[in-house]
This record gives sequence, C-alpha cells and structure tokens, in this order.
Amino acid sequence: MYIIVGGGGDVGYYLTRDLLSKGHEVLLLEKDAARALLLTEELGQAILKGDACEARTMEEAGAQRADVVIAVTGEDEDNLVICQTAKKRFNVGRTIARLNNPKHEELFSKLGIDVTVSPTKAILSLIESELPGPHFVLLMTLKTAGLEIVQMNISALSPVVGKPLSQINLPRKSTLALIMRGNEEIFPTGETILMVNDDVYALVNRDGEEELRKTFGTV
Repeated sequence: MYIIVGGGGDVGYYLTRDLLSKGHEVLLLEKDAARALLLTEELGQAILKGDACEARTMEEAGAQRADVVIAVTGEDEDNLVICQTAKKRFNVGRTIARLNNPKHEELFSKLGIDVTVSPTKAILSLIESELPGPHFVLLMTLKTAGLEIVQMNISALSPVVGKPLSQINLPRKSTLALIMRGNEEIFPTGETILMVNDDVYALVNRDGEEELRKTFGTV
C-alpha cells in the first residue's frame, strides 16, 4: 500500500516510522527545510521536502497512485486542504485527517473527508469514562450512514432506572443494541428493565444524540 503523510511533526514522524516497519511504501511531506533534513537523516528516501497543501508537491509525491493520504499537520485548515487536494485533484480513494478542534468534525465530513481523528475528543472521552457519575462516551462515528455508536452508564440518579424500555421515550432515530450488566450480555427488548451501573450501547444519529443524553440523564 502506498501512503502519503502530510506534516512532519511528531505525529507524522512516528506514524511514518511505524508504517514503514509494517512494510508499507510511505512518503512523508514536510515543508520546513531544517525539519525535513533532520527527518531525512533517519528515514532517508521516505522524506520529501515540500508543502503537502500544494498540488505540485502532491504530484511530485505521486499522489495519483496513492492508496491513502493522511494529513497530520498542526493546522486543521491545512489538513482539510491536503485531503481535498488528494480527493479532488488526484482521486485518492481514502483520506484521513488529524482534527485538532473537534468542532470542525461536521465540516470535514460534509466536505468529503473519509476519516477524522481527534486526539482532543479521544482524550475527553477517556477522561469522562474515568469520572464518577453518569457517563456518555462516543465510541465510533459511522460517517457514510450519519450514525454514532455511544456508550452510556446508568447512574443511580438516572430517570430510567427501574423502568422497562417500553416505558422510556427513546429518540425516534436511536436503537439500543446491547446492555452489559457486569459480565452478562443483554440484548434488549421492550420488557428489559434498566438497572444502576448498566452499560448501554446505542446507535443514534447526530441529531438524536442530545435527546438521548437527556432521556438517560447523562447531560
């Protein structure tokens, strides 16, 4: 697999190094001359000095034959340009963008970026999962379907405790897929009663996420 990485910071460096170790053909683009020289000393021909935002640099890198383009600069705007150039100009099949500001996720999705990776969002989810009280953790976004898989922990203060699902007014565009009660797996039906410390896994669209939070008292 031929992979182009845009941005030679720490993320780009470690990503390129690991991909090379797995046998992939990788080219890392870095526009800063001094940084590019430093990277070349370790990674050799896997480094190309140039701005990944520029079409001529992408052409020199052979973007027309790339399987994946990954943009991991420290600027969301640059990552968007890199991925869009790869998509629109060189018809790259898959683009992945580092997302520094989680608020940009919807914009990136609308503009056709295949996958966004937000370190900030991931860290916030991990922190939230360790805090006492109600939990609501985003596990995965299914971009093409406009859906999310979320995990909710039912606290003692949740208004749904002790109620069967048939009596809970769930958002129209949401589906409860699984309940974990300790080590027990429960595939919910209308008669299933929610209990304290249940971990509920749900499929919901972006519009229904906030309503689901309110229903389960995880706001």
